[in-house]
Amino acid sequence: MPPKAHAILSASSSERWINCPPSARLCENYEDRGSDYAAEGTDAHALCEFRLKQALGIPAEDPIENLSWYNTETEECAAAYAAYVVELLETAKQTCSDPVVMIEQRVDFSRWVQDGFGTADCIVITDGVMNIVDYKHGKGVEVSAVGNPQMRLYALGALEIFDGIYDIDRVCMTIFQPRKSNVSTDFIEKDALLEWADGYLSERAKLAYDGLGDFHCGEWCRFCKAKTECRERATANLKLARYEFEAPALLEDDEIADILGKVDALTAWANDVKEYALQQAVSGKEWSGWKLVEGRSNRKYTSEAAVAAAVEGAGFDPYEKKVLGVTAMQKLLGKTRFEELLAPYIEKPQGKPTLVPDSDKRPAMNTAKNDFMEEY
Repeated sequence: MPPKAHAILSASSSERWINCPPSARLCENYEDRGSDYAAEGTDAHALCEFRLKQALGIPAEDPIENLSWYNTETEECAAAYAAYVVELLETAKQTCSDPVVMIEQRVDFSRWVQDGFGTADCIVITDGVMNIVDYKHGKGVEVSAVGNPQMRLYALGALEIFDGIYDIDRVCMTIFQPRKSNVSTDFIEKDALLEWADGYLSERAKLAYDGLGDFHCGEWCRFCKAKTECRERATANLKLARYEFEAPALLEDDEIADILGKVDALTAWANDVKEYALQQAVSGKEWSGWKLVEGRSNRKYTSEAAVAAAVEGAGFDPYEKKVLGVTAMQKLLGKTRFEELLAPYIEKPQGKPTLVPDSDKRPAMNTAKNDFMEEY
């Protein structure tokens, strides 16, 4: 895997800087601290690259001994990713005699985004259709390929390289996110993609590069380095205060719906502010009306081996034994063996009713009211 450089207007952060142009320059003032999630994702991508090259017969160095986050689940994800791309390539061969597959391909889209470049996980090019596949290791937020600006930027960069070699009319963009059982695909005609790039994208990119435009709060804030101190985000979330904490029964239906669409973002923002204030206090900052104290903690053994020996010496059994949980057991056995041995003994109870946006893929539940109406 090539070393990762970072563009001011990167493909991975494009949803943020397209929707909130001035955030691009604002984020330059913050240190890139990284995270365990990012490190885990980097390791997963390295393994995916290796397993795909193996599957295609391309010489590659085994990275496993250098992966800090390697485990059975990551191995299964990489195998699934490789199998998906191989199947995509075999399908392409049915209509094109010489399809090409590019792995971890650096792409340049600076024609529309100044200094813009990125790395596409996989590109499969045939006459007529170009496929862009992006692996996502995260299991928190399901990522959609529909209208996804990161995928479109990869597609633009790939067109810059291959459009003169292959007769490409259409682009297929796929997010492969195995830990969420999510394979999301979007299609766009090449002419429509270029029209979007020449107009909307170029305009937003120029604003972002120049540090101009208006701040705008949305889902993209969760990956913004300035999210804690951003006044626009604070203003947007504090708008909920206009309801003045009225009892829910006194709110209009459209007000309830409005709150439902914002409450998760409000909670995330409040937690970000609390964490920021805590870290600043630990560094010595004093907040008016607040103080830093030692939190509650639980007792723990200094040495489990010594405790076990002492208890056994007194004639007692210090150990408890229980069956591993479902997730831990699947990691122990591997997915295939787990299904072979334990499928008859696994059940999945009905989940608790949860309100989600209409865009959620899960089918709507039948309510008592709906059941009554069906009977009559």
